[in-house]
Amino acid sequence: MATIHFEAEGTTAYVMDGTILRDVMLEKRIDLYKGMAKVLNCGGVGQCGTCIVDILSGTEHCSQRTPVEDQKLRKKPLSYRLACQTLISGEVRVRSKP
Repeated sequence: MATIHFEAEGTTAYVMDGTILRDVMLEKRIDLYKGMAKVLNCGGVGQCGTCIVDILSGTEHCSQRTPVEDQKLRKKPLSYRLACQTLISGEVRVRSKP
């Protein structure tokens, strides 16, 4: 069982290990996208790079960065991830829209 604490929203989600972070955020109605990306996003396939989150703690409980993330986030801190590419398998603390 994985635990995801959403810092700005003050909420916690309990999900199965291996759950995609983006799916949890959408299910919990956590605002994931900024501006026009709310309408013009890729739907979770990692092509647009607009679902950026900051993993504040628990990075060891996240899947490894994918090559897509390495490309889309190359100038961002290592704690930044694409929610659509991040699988959670433990306790993490997340900040949406960093």
